[in-house]
Amino acid sequence: MQTIGQAIERRAALPAGAPCDAALAMFAREPSCRFLAVVDGARPVGLVGRAAFMARMQAPGAGGRAIIEAMEPEPLVADAAEPPIAFLNRVLAERPDALRQGFIVTEDGAYAGVADLVDLAPALLAGAGEASLVERVCAEVRQPVAHALAAAEALSRMRLPEDAGAHLWTIGDAARAALALLDTAADLQRAAAGRLVIAPEPRRLQELVDQIEARWRGRAEESGATLLVSYAGQPDCAAMIDQERLLQVFDALIGYAIARSGRGVVEASLQARPSDAGVALTGRVRDNGAASAGVRFDDPFSGDLDAAQPRDAGLQLGLMLARRTIAAMAGRMDITANAGPGATLAFEFTAPGAMTGAQAPEVRPEAGRRSAHVLVVDDNATNRMVVEALCEMFNCSTESVADGVEAVEAARAGRFDVILMDIKMPRMDGVTAARAIRQLSGPAGRAPIIALTANADPDEAAEYLAAGMCSVVEKPIKPERLMEALEAALAAGAAAPGAVAA
Repeated sequence: MQTIGQAIERRAALPAGAPCDAALAMFAREPSCRFLAVVDGARPVGLVGRAAFMARMQAPGAGGRAIIEAMEPEPLVADAAEPPIAFLNRVLAERPDALRQGFIVTEDGAYAGVADLVDLAPALLAGAGEASLVERVCAEVRQPVAHALAAAEALSRMRLPEDAGAHLWTIGDAARAALALLDTAADLQRAAAGRLVIAPEPRRLQELVDQIEARWRGRAEESGATLLVSYAGQPDCAAMIDQERLLQVFDALIGYAIARSGRGVVEASLQARPSDAGVALTGRVRDNGAASAGVRFDDPFSGDLDAAQPRDAGLQLGLMLARRTIAAMAGRMDITANAGPGATLAFEFTAPGAMTGAQAPEVRPEAGRRSAHVLVVDDNATNRMVVEALCEMFNCSTESVADGVEAVEAARAGRFDVILMDIKMPRMDGVTAARAIRQLSGPAGRAPIIALTANADPDEAAEYLAAGMCSVVEKPIKPERLMEALEAALAAGAAAPGAVAA
């Protein structure tokens, strides 16, 4: 039977008399460290969580304070010999809110290490009989984290001092990472129970590869890695795939490769070949990280990784989910050592061929459909370029601006048939800009406005519609969804609350 002691990080603790600067130094030396214990001799007395602690340290002189002023004085404590399931059942009954934090592990009452739910996830997921408990844990922890993220994002829209904005960014970033881990753990449980949902839709494979490059370009640069992304296949080749699941798979493989190679080179590719059953797809992610004789290239997903492998639990959970996702698509995944440094993770499966909206004759607004002049509003240059390219594909001309202030000024001319409005922008956000445009007189104030946003839950969508927008298209943008929204807006001829196109 697995125990908590087998899952913990056995890292050094801080003495109760240490200053906060000592914790700062430890977090700086170990970027993957999420928690530090505080001890009085061998007895644990508190826990320091990285995200909250780093936010506190923005205040002047904070580093000189005693660590006991910044720690959680009543953390969860588990015995190293305790089974993970028994520990979670106990905590759910006594302190369920504390599950979103880490906990201290002791052996015979003495400090032994720190851990969190992510560290326990592999052991929890190993027992299919405990599936309902895993789902319950994910649901109960996810709710307060989601609320914290929503509160942070609401505060970020207010006028706050610059240092307060930095704190909010730290909180939001930590909350988003926690939600991603919880979602991965929940998906892993569903996969273990044979309930992972795969929803194939017709998709162009080149667009999938373009999305992979767009979502990883910035993150690779931040890590100091060089990312090369390529596609081998017919440009218009399409297949019935679950695009979001495949993006999850590539996210896991690329994140793992960047962690292994550090500032090296990572190559990601997708190859599409016609086959009797449809389209044979092969994805590869190659890194040039240091090779190690102890690395188990035959079975890297077992969790038994040596010191040369990334120890981040989120990366390991992502790999586990990627393998099970490909298996659910009737495919296979493996890892092989390169002839030189590094390794290559690869998967392959066959998907039915398809015809996408972008390939079908009705996609381009010809034969009875009029072209439109569209204003694209987005503070991100890459996003503007993508939306302009889609509009061009739909036979629409475009102009673009970078924020809400410029959008209102451009709209005054009354020359736009439709306005595509990003929501989160500097100077003036999309909701404020939409309300301002609705105050304009004549045709300028009646131009249909479509919200383009990653935040499109029902409450937020209702806010956009109440501001005078006519529909919402969720990011990342699906071409057919944008086409539907444009056609509906042109047919209506004026902005009015309507159905969400996300």
